[in-house]
Amino acid sequence: MFSGIISAVGAIEEVRPLGLEPGSGVSVWVGAPTLGLSSLKLGDSVAINGACMTIVELSGSRFRVDVSRESLSRTVSLDRPGAVNLERSLRLGDSLDGHLVTGHIDGVGRVRSFSAVGESYHLVIACPHELAPFLAEKGSLAVNGVSLTVNGVIDAAKTTDVSINIIPYTFEHTMFRQLKAGDGVNLEVDPVARYVARMLVMRQIAPPRGALEAELQP
Repeated sequence: MFSGIISAVGAIEEVRPLGLEPGSGVSVWVGAPTLGLSSLKLGDSVAINGACMTIVELSGSRFRVDVSRESLSRTVSLDRPGAVNLERSLRLGDSLDGHLVTGHIDGVGRVRSFSAVGESYHLVIACPHELAPFLAEKGSLAVNGVSLTVNGVIDAAKTTDVSINIIPYTFEHTMFRQLKAGDGVNLEVDPVARYVARMLVMRQIAPPRGALEAELQP
């Protein structure tokens, strides 16, 4: 589990195929000089732009993860060099300053606009329409692993646009400094919203608990 509070900004430095087959994943080396790798070990989890990955090799200020083709098909920015947000996994007793984040990406959004407004920054993301039920004003959304509050939601025919305010601290301490219109971003909805939506669906297709037993009573 993660909190959506970025531990460090690193960079994907090297990407190599894991195999010769078309469906192979990739081996990714990430430079992370400020993440504190001395306290990490093989098998530990690190969120890279919001996607939970397992460390399989450590070398100096770098670590390596293997990214499956399935993960690549559901994310962006993990298969090419560039700046990435990094977060170490939570430990029992850690402060939960953001919101609960699982590191499992729900969809890829596209930045419509990203502009300075006063001392802050206004970010608008076109989200896949299937995520619309999980997006709500003042709700939580993880964007490239960053825990953010949704300020507005506009539903369209094929997408749902969310507007978000980025404070100066978040802008300076994440890879958002390099974000621009047209870029893809990894999205993870609030896990609580995901479970609520599932329960509502099940209530429509299954009788409430105890209803079937009542019908069978003579």
